[in-house]
Amino acid sequence: MPGAPARPRAILVTGALGQIGSELVPALRSRFGDDRVVASDLRTAPPGAPQAAGPHEHLDCTDIAQIQDVIARHDVGTVYHLAALLSASAEAKPQVAWSVNMGSLYNVLEAARRFRCNVFFPSSIGAFGPTTPRERTPQVTIQRPTTIYGVTKVAGELLCDYYVQRFGVDARGLRLPGLISYVAPPGGGTTDYAVDMFYQALRYAHYTCFLAPGTRLDMMYMPDAIRAMIELMAADASRLSHRNAYNVTAMSVAPAQIADEIRRHIPNFAIDYRVDPVRQAIAESWPRSLDDSAARKDWGWRPAFTLEAMVEDMLARLAERLQSADASSGRAAGGRHGPG
Repeated sequence: MPGAPARPRAILVTGALGQIGSELVPALRSRFGDDRVVASDLRTAPPGAPQAAGPHEHLDCTDIAQIQDVIARHDVGTVYHLAALLSASAEAKPQVAWSVNMGSLYNVLEAARRFRCNVFFPSSIGAFGPTTPRERTPQVTIQRPTTIYGVTKVAGELLCDYYVQRFGVDARGLRLPGLISYVAPPGGGTTDYAVDMFYQALRYAHYTCFLAPGTRLDMMYMPDAIRAMIELMAADASRLSHRNAYNVTAMSVAPAQIADEIRRHIPNFAIDYRVDPVRQAIAESWPRSLDDSAARKDWGWRPAFTLEAMVEDMLARLAERLQSADASSGRAAGGRHGPG
């Protein structure tokens, strides 16, 4: 019909079944509508999963033809590209990590160039290295990571910058700290100890940590991270002085600090330490705290959750999820609970 407004283009989330995607997809659908957000992953969304509530695709991002097909069929205008191997998993399989992390990003950017899409790319504190200033790490500083995960993140930041400058692709990104979430179980990240600690505290009141007690790293509660991604993509492009790889953070904490805060709610919680040399070395090559003043100035970034608020909310929501899972498991097993 002449004069009818154009239908808004769709949003594609790759790696939608991962830690970030599990919460980003519902947040985007709540804001923009179920039909406008396409969830995709190499795995198939199980029935009942939030990702399966709207359009979803089985997608291998290392295959550019598949990416282009999904973008064309759904008229995608924005891609949140989350598919990647995390730090510890990437160190175990560096060749696979390069193929997945860099190959898939190149494919997404090429598809975005062809179909005029905007792109969100999550970088990480892993993009820094042992020669980077570790306290209040600047927005622009030396980046010489010593892990394949970090190498792919630095290369990804530069590749996004290139596609902005050379082809006019609107690519934006954040350097995310460790993320704590009650929705997805811990994955292959060095900072995932924090997520696992909550599970173990609620299940067993005990946790064995693979990092040393004083290993301080930047962390963020997932609701803050999701909001930061959406706010950055909605920001006025003319105000973005960096465009890609904005430092964002909420708290700088060590395992012992998180354990102390959990003990305020679970007094009998105990923690001990069995340090994994590989992950400890990775953690010690990363910043202890980030300077996120550029994000605050350019697009108004502010975290909502402190350590205390995050621990309280995380324990309450995770306890509810675990109780629900236990109830479902009990029904599936005929109502039997515990050892017989």
